[in-house]
Amino acid sequence: MGKMISIAIDGPAGAGKSTIARRIAAELGFYYVDTGAIYRTVAYFMDLLGISPKDTDGVERYIDELTVGIEYDEDGLQHMIMNGMDVTGDIRTQDISQKASLISAQPVVREVLLDMQREVARQHNVVMDGRDIGTVVLPEADVKIFLTATPEVRAQRRTDELMAKGQKADFNKILAEIKQRDHQDTHRDIAPLKMSRDSVKVDSSELTIDQVVETIRKVVAEKVGL
Repeated sequence: MGKMISIAIDGPAGAGKSTIARRIAAELGFYYVDTGAIYRTVAYFMDLLGISPKDTDGVERYIDELTVGIEYDEDGLQHMIMNGMDVTGDIRTQDISQKASLISAQPVVREVLLDMQREVARQHNVVMDGRDIGTVVLPEADVKIFLTATPEVRAQRRTDELMAKGQKADFNKILAEIKQRDHQDTHRDIAPLKMSRDSVKVDSSELTIDQVVETIRKVVAEKVGL
């Protein structure tokens, strides 16, 4: 087996990483790995047990009872399997998003999931998105992208997304939550969100999805010839 190609896409919450990474992966025929969903699954598991994401002792006590798996459907969508159950839909709430940010700062959680993420990249060509892929998980990634957008733009996108689903959405509340999430992610002691020196920054604030994909595809072509 030859060396696999890895593309790391990091950035703050709501920057469109999952949507863009999934598109890039599909176009290249790579595996798409949404690491945020993995941390959400851990947060959801602990939440079901009533364990606070800040409760280090509780998280350490119960982490061994959790089995996290990744499966892909025929459309290439990643499904999160928690102890044999598909929880893909259950983990997509704002509450779990906030708790995932906190639980990702727990050393034992990062230790357990780090090997899992790296193993996928060792075995497959991947597009992996998260907060610390280019800096910690895959520091030797062939391509590193830092995808960002202003907090206001990210909040508006989230508001529009929820309203399109027929759900209530308060822009100001969502904006506050995004700013809080940004602060948590950039100030945590372990693997904080930051742009590595060899990353290419892409600001999607005024770009369409197609334009972002095109921009990143050009970077990939320049770096690895694909």
